[in-house]
Amino acid sequence: MKQTLSIKMGQHLTMTPQLQQAIKLLQLSTLDLQQEIQTALESNPMLELDDDEVEAGEGDTHTQSEEPATEIPEENDFDGPMDSLSGEVTGEVAGENDWETPIPEDLPVDTQWEDVYTSGSSSSGTAAEEDWNNEDRDSGGETLHDHLLWQLNLTPLSDLDRAIGTAIIDAIDADGMLADTAENIVETMGPFDPDDPGVDVEEVVAVLKLIQQFDPVGVGARDLGECLSLQLNQLPPGTLWLKEALDLVEHHLETLGSRDFATLKRKTRLSEDELAEVLALIQTLNPRPGSSLTTDAPEYIVPDVFVTKKKGRWSVELNSESTPKLRINDLYAGLVKRADSSADNSYLRDNLQEARWFLKSLQSRNETLLKVATKIVEHQRGFLEYGEEAMKPLVLHDIADAVEMHESTISRVTNRKYMHTPRGIFELKYFFSSHVSTNTGGEVSSTAIRALIRKLTAEENPRKPLSDNRIAAILADQNIKVARRTVAKYRESMSIPPSNERKRLV
Repeated sequence: MKQTLSIKMGQHLTMTPQLQQAIKLLQLSTLDLQQEIQTALESNPMLELDDDEVEAGEGDTHTQSEEPATEIPEENDFDGPMDSLSGEVTGEVAGENDWETPIPEDLPVDTQWEDVYTSGSSSSGTAAEEDWNNEDRDSGGETLHDHLLWQLNLTPLSDLDRAIGTAIIDAIDADGMLADTAENIVETMGPFDPDDPGVDVEEVVAVLKLIQQFDPVGVGARDLGECLSLQLNQLPPGTLWLKEALDLVEHHLETLGSRDFATLKRKTRLSEDELAEVLALIQTLNPRPGSSLTTDAPEYIVPDVFVTKKKGRWSVELNSESTPKLRINDLYAGLVKRADSSADNSYLRDNLQEARWFLKSLQSRNETLLKVATKIVEHQRGFLEYGEEAMKPLVLHDIADAVEMHESTISRVTNRKYMHTPRGIFELKYFFSSHVSTNTGGEVSSTAIRALIRKLTAEENPRKPLSDNRIAAILADQNIKVARRTVAKYRESMSIPPSNERKRLV
């Protein structure tokens, strides 16, 4: 094979470190961004928190102005949820990102306003406030396992019975149900010593009956019927319909689960009104008694964008409190000397350049987020005014064309970013949905169809719930072409049971 030299021309995208950093920050959630900022503060001496907010607002030239808010004019020709929406954004986000701006040889002692990032305010509380640990305040309480062991230790028992009780409590799941059989518990424990024959099933059942009297009521049950029976037996003897409720959960629970009320009335010899009273008593019980003791700490969502209506216009603005304010350290920046190639000076120059790139990346992230959120609000104004039924079809390509960005960028911006609206807090991806064609040639969002299905099932006659075919027919009357299997798919995605399980006695 003969070796030759050739020249070829081509185009390819070079991912510079600055571009990689900008893309990385763009797709981070608020929590991840805060951690990234903290890492940058610890690794780069040129960055510092801007804690002096008041002085900065009065005359500090090193602090950026507040993040801009974008207003969207109100539409006067919007008559209903299915009308088309159009609007024009009246405000624009100013600012350009110059990634390749070199550091001049002669650096002033004072930094410029571009060197400061002010997306949010930092903590400026007292020492006592800073010592307050929110994690301690929000930490979950004791577990069901600990709660049962605490009651077991307060009960006078022999060492053998206490060991059996501990084994039983270990076999109780988070819902409070016994997840193992008495036989398996016996095999798990085994004999304590060679001369001990071990425990038998009767001993395990006896200790289980004791544990079933612990709090919460119904804990340690082996099945749903026993769980409900334990709770009913804890009610006062004079409770109305107690005897009938016990008979129903002990002998006719399967029939009750199938919603066969005609068979229930025949087997229990109760009238419809009497059966309704019995079912009302059973519905006061908890089929998962262990759920009353939860250890899950509450999860809080910090919105990235606020949407409010001011004087008839929808205004979109960034949450300035979600991330701390950053700026270039004036003292360290003033130590950079021109025409000095020493190791120390090179270190300072490199960190100053990285700090400026980081601040520009943060600024670019906020500008892109504001642009995308503004276009989403402009497109989904009907949702803000009328609710989910007015949601319009929207895909990433629509927003990408509106803000002149790539779809991948829009995907990164909308991932794990949240918008606070008068109707609640929603992830930006919530506003994107596929469309379904109408008989008149229009389009309806799948989110709007889900809202219609939820509304129809909520307003249906509980004696005769709407089947999927009937719901599809009702939607067809509204010029929405949806197949029965599509209705079933949307219904299941909203955790709405089928019609036979939604049947109720009124």
